[in-house]
Amino acid sequence: MKRIGLIIGGMLISVFFCVSCRDTDEYTTDVRENFETLWRILDEHYCFFEYKEVDWDEVHDRYAAQLTDTMNQYAFFDLCASMLAELKDGHTNLYSSFDVARYWAWYTDYLPNFYEELNNAYLGDDYKIAGGLEYKTMADGQVGYVRYESFSSGIGESNLDYMFYYFRDCKGLIIDIRNNGGGSLTYSERFASRFLEEACTVGYIQYKTGTGHSDFSEPYPIELQPSAYILWLRPVVVLTNRHCYSAANDFVQKMRLFSQVTIMGDRTGGGSGFPFTSELPNGWTVRFSACPMLDADGNLTEFGIDPDVQVSITSEDLLRGVDTILESAITFLLEE
Repeated sequence: MKRIGLIIGGMLISVFFCVSCRDTDEYTTDVRENFETLWRILDEHYCFFEYKEVDWDEVHDRYAAQLTDTMNQYAFFDLCASMLAELKDGHTNLYSSFDVARYWAWYTDYLPNFYEELNNAYLGDDYKIAGGLEYKTMADGQVGYVRYESFSSGIGESNLDYMFYYFRDCKGLIIDIRNNGGGSLTYSERFASRFLEEACTVGYIQYKTGTGHSDFSEPYPIELQPSAYILWLRPVVVLTNRHCYSAANDFVQKMRLFSQVTIMGDRTGGGSGFPFTSELPNGWTVRFSACPMLDADGNLTEFGIDPDVQVSITSEDLLRGVDTILESAITFLLEE
């Protein structure tokens, strides 16, 4: 974890100085100046133009033509939000004091494959809580089940130790990260380190070396060390859906490398760009993907990761109060 922290820290310092040196203009609400600043920040520092085949110059001309000197701040904000949506990036946002621009179609255009009320029925009211983890046993104590709603919710080493000890008699483990929109990579690494015996390269990271769309450093390897605490080497199923994003996508990227782990459910939402922020002359803040993170094979997972076993919740099961994906995972582990 220290290795990736130092690598990312050094890269972000480089990105910080590269971006901030461009944003020295005095405060102004002029729409044309703010528009050009926003477009230029993305043009010089966004990391997925070529991968997503976005013609950013064409986008500039199309939206610049819609600017008017009498445009109020609300209309201008909506115009900028629409321009940023051309990137189809859940890590790209525009923040003002009255609204936040966001792109959500990366998961709203797909089947949910997770229903909170249905999941609550499975959890009941006798589950245990350790940090951000909610866990219990299922299938007459043969299968451990843990729900992790957000990688923004902290998990300490003691939380994990208590949970794994509680599951000591279970044949297998289900980790349900459906609808987990991400959070801290630290928790992704901490959790994933409990499932390997030897250090391995789990991915790579790059940073921008210039203002061109293809100006990137060589990929730096990201190594994951096995935890010094309790390890789990029995069968594991990780449940995913389209709403698994950012750090949750990163967790799946790591877990799929381990021989005892099976990914089940739907394709993840992606989000493999490390985000950074900058400021416009009018005080608005823009957040965007600045550093591409690659999987162990050197591939981008910005558009998501396919499961090993594709399963969707059927409408018939939903009407019966049955979680098709979770039931499939239980059956899979019992057969294992």
